Amino acid sequence: MELQLAGKTAFVSGSTQGIGFAIAKALADEGVSVTVNGRDEGRVRAAVKRLGAGAKGLVADFGNLEQVKRLLAELGDVDILVNNVGLFEVAPFDAVTDDAWQRYFDVNVMSGVRLSRHLLPGMLERGWGRVIFISSESGVNVPADMVHYGTTKAGMLALGNGLAKLTRGTGVTVNSILGGPTFSDGVAGTVGQIAEAQGMDADALKAAIIRGNTTSLLQRFIEPTEIASLAVYLASPVSSATNGAALRADGGVLTGIL
Repeated sequence: MELQLAGKTAFVSGSTQGIGFAIAKALADEGVSVTVNGRDEGRVRAAVKRLGAGAKGLVADFGNLEQVKRLLAELGDVDILVNNVGLFEVAPFDAVTDDAWQRYFDVNVMSGVRLSRHLLPGMLERGWGRVIFISSESGVNVPADMVHYGTTKAGMLALGNGLAKLTRGTGVTVNSILGGPTFSDGVAGTVGQIAEAQGMDADALKAAIIRGNTTSLLQRFIEPTEIASLAVYLASPVSSATNGAALRADGGVLTGIL
């Protein structure tokens, strides 16, 4: 399928590794000029180098409002906005402080608010654009040991749904992706740390995690490129009839029909 993306521009937040980089790479492979983002300047430079000609990078921590303001001042109009940046961790509900809750909201929710507020008006004025939120099945089925994470992912879904209503009658769409358990760099690091602490082999722990997820139809971790494939479709002109939707790339973890 010809996705008609050549010549478009995109900004992907949190895109020096994992799902974000996979999306940036898939867009670049379709001829999109991509701007990547991360907190570490060295990682941003490395990501830009891996993407090749036409790629750019902007350094900012979305938990730091001053850095976000600087990023927005440097970020020009783009055709495609992918709100991917996010924090996650496993933590008991009563151990998550107010400051931690605030940081999760700033990074996971307010990043999308601020970027969309900056870029969506230009898309509406030009009559074409794509806004994509990388949410999670945890925003629908909130985990007991990640209540703060699941709550913010639910907030992303609400934000995307509301913004889509602003695009009525235009060529702009706003959609969300419900990603499932994905073996991103962050997850791989967490699995490795837990395995080391428990004296287990990392691959054995990885397999045990999947066995414990009794609703998974895929019966393995999702690869970041599999999330990216859906994101690139939603970013393209051929997805014009899909708007205001939350699409699942969850490996069948969610058990609802819709």
